[in-house]
Amino acid sequence: MRLLPSRPHRPAACAIALALLLAGCASVPAPGAADTRAPDARSTQDLLDASTPADWRTPDPQDTLYLDLATGRVIIELAPDFAPAHVTNIRTLAREGFWNGLTLYRAQDNFVVQFGDIVEDGAPGKPIGSARARLPAEFDRPATGLDFHALPDPDGWAAQTGFAAGFPAARDAAAQAGRDGRAWLAHCYGTLGAGRDTAPDSSNGTELYVVTGQSPRQLDRNITVVGRVLRGMELLSVLPRGTGPLGFYTDAAQRTPIRAVRLASETPLAERTPLEVLRTDTPLFDAVVESRRNRRDAWYLRPAEHIDLCNITVPVRTPTAP
Repeated sequence: MRLLPSRPHRPAACAIALALLLAGCASVPAPGAADTRAPDARSTQDLLDASTPADWRTPDPQDTLYLDLATGRVIIELAPDFAPAHVTNIRTLAREGFWNGLTLYRAQDNFVVQFGDIVEDGAPGKPIGSARARLPAEFDRPATGLDFHALPDPDGWAAQTGFAAGFPAARDAAAQAGRDGRAWLAHCYGTLGAGRDTAPDSSNGTELYVVTGQSPRQLDRNITVVGRVLRGMELLSVLPRGTGPLGFYTDAAQRTPIRAVRLASETPLAERTPLEVLRTDTPLFDAVVESRRNRRDAWYLRPAEHIDLCNITVPVRTPTAP
């Protein structure tokens, strides 16, 4: 079982963080520049109500993972643009039913929930079938060719933050300047990552964690981010906290059984959960970000003039019938 390192009874790194809150930015002035625009008093909900079908996208079924628990379904979107080898392995593991019957065995307060095959050191784990036993580290990727939609505000963890392929992301100074550089996914609330041991290439995607606490951005570029939760975070965030080291459950009866982990593409149509996600590369999204960055309703006395990447929630909705 890989943790953020590997086995639960070994020193484990740490795992985790993807969050979102609802924000945008396009025509927002550069940091320090005067804002000469007329304030848009519309609320986030007003903006979403005025959206058009072109402002929304449907996640690819082969990149949509269903984590089914007794309490409901957690819906995850995978990130093949950033972690192609891990996503390929995760698809294989899901198709072959690797996680079915396993458990959520760790819930560390203000940090992560983790699931997979928890075994004692030296004991054989569950066979991984035709999945690869070891994967390359996919902590970041070339920024070249990546459509990066930048936020207007500075970030303490990266030269620039924004959204890429619909995910909260960051990039280095070279990429920001238009030169060859690197980009990576940020550890925000709801982020899905792949645990590893000390060696960078020691992950195989079988041990996964979801960030349930404040964004642990120190994990950025130190562990592979493979996706993020679109819906169902409430099923994970309310789990009882583990009382063992790093939030592991000391009593196996406290672990949450996994009924199944399936790809939406492998799930009968009648059993799928239809979802639409707001696109993060549109003027509407920029307006949504600004509506959260500077609240214009009467309760707020001062505009913040700043928003953190991990305080931007990307809206998700159930599509309406045509």
